Amino acid sequence: MTTSEQLRVLGIRHHGPGSARAVQRALRAFEPEVVLIEGPPEADALVDLVGDHELVPPVALLAYAPDAPGKASFWPFASFSPEWQALRWAAARGVRARFFDLPAATMLALREQALLPRASADPGPGLFDEEPQAGEEASADDPEDAPAEDIASEVRDDPLALLARAAGYDDPERWWDDVMELRAEGDPFDAINDAMAELRAGEQMRRRSAADELTEQRREAHMRKVLRAELRAGHRVAVVCGAWHAPALTGKLPTAAADNAVLRGMPKRKVKMTWVPWTHSRLAMASGYGAGVDSPGWYHHLFEAAAADLPGPDGSGEDIDAVEPPVVARWLTDVARVLRHHDLPVSAAHVVEAVRLADALAALRGRPLAGLAEVTDATLAVLCDGSRIALDLVTREAVVGERLGTVPDSAPGVPLDADLRATARSVRLAFSAEPKELTLDLRRPTDLSRSRLLHRLLLLGVDWGDPRAVSTEGTFKEGWDIEWRPELSVRVIEAALWGTTVLEAATAKLLDATGSLGEVTSGVEAALRSDLPDALPGLLRALDARAASDTDVAHLLDAFPALVRAQRYGDVRGTDTGRLAEVTEALLARICAGLPPVSGGLGPEAARALVDRIDAVQAVLPLLDDPAAEDLWSSSLQALADRADVQGLLGGRLVRLLTDAGRFDAPESAGRLARALSAGPGRQADAGSAAADQAHWVEGFLAGGALLLIHDDRVLGLVDEWVRGLHDDDFLVVLPLLRRTFGAFEPAERRNLATRTRRLTGATSQPGAPPELGDAERAGAALAMVDLILGLATTETSGVTG
Repeated sequence: MTTSEQLRVLGIRHHGPGSARAVQRALRAFEPEVVLIEGPPEADALVDLVGDHELVPPVALLAYAPDAPGKASFWPFASFSPEWQALRWAAARGVRARFFDLPAATMLALREQALLPRASADPGPGLFDEEPQAGEEASADDPEDAPAEDIASEVRDDPLALLARAAGYDDPERWWDDVMELRAEGDPFDAINDAMAELRAGEQMRRRSAADELTEQRREAHMRKVLRAELRAGHRVAVVCGAWHAPALTGKLPTAAADNAVLRGMPKRKVKMTWVPWTHSRLAMASGYGAGVDSPGWYHHLFEAAAADLPGPDGSGEDIDAVEPPVVARWLTDVARVLRHHDLPVSAAHVVEAVRLADALAALRGRPLAGLAEVTDATLAVLCDGSRIALDLVTREAVVGERLGTVPDSAPGVPLDADLRATARSVRLAFSAEPKELTLDLRRPTDLSRSRLLHRLLLLGVDWGDPRAVSTEGTFKEGWDIEWRPELSVRVIEAALWGTTVLEAATAKLLDATGSLGEVTSGVEAALRSDLPDALPGLLRALDARAASDTDVAHLLDAFPALVRAQRYGDVRGTDTGRLAEVTEALLARICAGLPPVSGGLGPEAARALVDRIDAVQAVLPLLDDPAAEDLWSSSLQALADRADVQGLLGGRLVRLLTDAGRFDAPESAGRLARALSAGPGRQADAGSAAADQAHWVEGFLAGGALLLIHDDRVLGLVDEWVRGLHDDDFLVVLPLLRRTFGAFEPAERRNLATRTRRLTGATSQPGAPPELGDAERAGAALAMVDLILGLATTETSGVTG
């Protein structure tokens, strides 16, 4: 048997439907006994799963280091990937298939040592094992006019660009579609191999980097080593590899000794492999995947629609190779469905006209059939009515798509992954790449179990769900945005270091992460949310120790809200939080005792930080439903409010909080406001700083809403009188502070304030008193000043200068 009768090398483009159909034809004609496929040989043990009906592409081979799961590589496959179709063909006929690229053990070790260029790190799926630019670097200029370095880069990164240019095309993707993806018959592989051989033999190829050269030599040496072994055994061998490597595997091969010398001394590390789900969006070039394609959704449709009657795994069915015109009609029907899903009006007549336009464009452009460019133009003009926004929907949901593959439970994996999938099935959570909003009612057992699972995964760094706010006053509702992404499979493997079940792993990682008082309290809150009872005793012991030894009141204030929320979560989720209540009570006592020493003589920034912490405690205190705790807290705040050395922002905020809590009535709060603003700054040296401190007091007092100003004319009058009494220079100092205060109010509140201010007769105006404006010009200037403060006018339009 001659070499030509014993070997057939099929140089393909990864993730190309035309290449996939051509591989099917070539394999049926050649009938090999062994199929060698570009990919890591450690995956040979996983080939048998290709015949499992539950292994549905897009999927990927995942190689990871057991001792460092974060070090991993993927080899993705779609239904239209030629390698996948070769695997399926071999599985259906009982033909032995194996991978013959450089081992993943070596690839990961080289990457770890920074000896492998990033573009070559995932060699299996790469178009020509580097990152193709899809014509982005292609030029209509004569290649002879380009620098040799640029030509070398173009040849290696995208051989299609030069081949397309030689054929008279300015777009490599369009040329490839015409000659391969839309090809209805024939065997293109000999021509492809010859073209690649010419490109590889060029002078420019000797200008590549040493790292690229060495990596490629090693990969091709390993491929030849496996190929020689199969040929010596007398097998008929079909090779499916990236077209760039095809010339290195045909003709007269280098000696085995030469290849062994290239392979000698390569590093290795222990690896494991499995199948994991993948998505079409991760096959897209826009995702950063080097061997990606622009339109995985379109390619999937192109392959599946044209090959609907091709032989299945059992070998049944009719052979249909041609891409029939109904493919375009079916595609545009699917596009119409996408648009209707977004409530855009698209009729059957629109689809008919779009098909006609696509066919006409193909004829005008001299293409064998309408390709993606033609159907996209027709979609934009007819179905989207010229709207680029609607076309973006089509691109995202149809042209790219978000199809997620599935992997059978029999695929090897870490125990944690098996537990995750079993738990997800028990709570009816599906692994889907489609973003979905989920609102959980924690009073329902299934929703409560879902919440616990998602919270536990967050602790493990597997953010399948992202918490979102829910518009409800109760604590029984919880919102999530869930979306399963392929990289989460790697994070599950990383998390497997903590345990064999989600519960066990989350508990172990949470206990290991304890640190500062704030971190421990956050851990307690997370433990209650996630229902990790075994973690609570250790966390509470750590909490006792940190709370007793930490003398920083800021740390205590930061820790308190999380503890209070943790108690409420325990109530909602049916968890015993009695021990936690004791710690919370003791912590509040320490906060109240420690506040006075740290509250005096603060600067504006330090005071603002303390105000934020006091607000956080005030917001959660009602959740305790403990009158004694609220009384202790309010008494402490009142003692601070009576001090003269408290910075203005803090003083004003304390008075407002005590007013809202009912400790100060309206006359008392108005009197404190009047005293804070009564000492006019005059024009002494520190007048500007005094006015600023008064403005800070007002800011603290009014923070949180304008209701106090709206419903109490005395308070509003005091603020108005103070503003009108400011000197021009002082007004310029306080204006930014006042704009920040009033700008935080709702527009309706600001309009209401403006209306009420216009009715004021002075600082002591009483409700219902008739307006006595006096001099119209002075009144107009004052009202314009109020509009300026409230953000309803600008200095340019108001005419106010002081």
